[in-house]
Amino acid sequence: MSDWTQQAADAIESAVTTARDKTVEPARYAARVAVYGTLVAFFALVAVILLLVGLFRGLNVVFHGAFGWKVWVSYAVVGGIFVIGGGFCWVNRSPKRTSDARTA
Repeated sequence: MSDWTQQAADAIESAVTTARDKTVEPARYAARVAVYGTLVAFFALVAVILLLVGLFRGLNVVFHGAFGWKVWVSYAVVGGIFVIGGGFCWVNRSPKRTSDARTA
């Protein structure tokens, strides 16, 4: 009589393990990706902001101290870098898909 109880217990354990592998493991993976992705994005954003502030301050020191120029030169250099970067992104954007209704 213990043979069918062991088979029933094994079948239940197999079903629970399969259900766990199909539900809990993907959810655990997604949660880890979300948490670590958020942390990486936060630290990258902070690093970029600090690098930009450092770049601006360094340009202020170089242009104002060494050359005696005004502070607006630093603004122009940093703004020019952003304009060049934006132009690069604009040129490399993916074009919109257009339907060829005229060729039908």
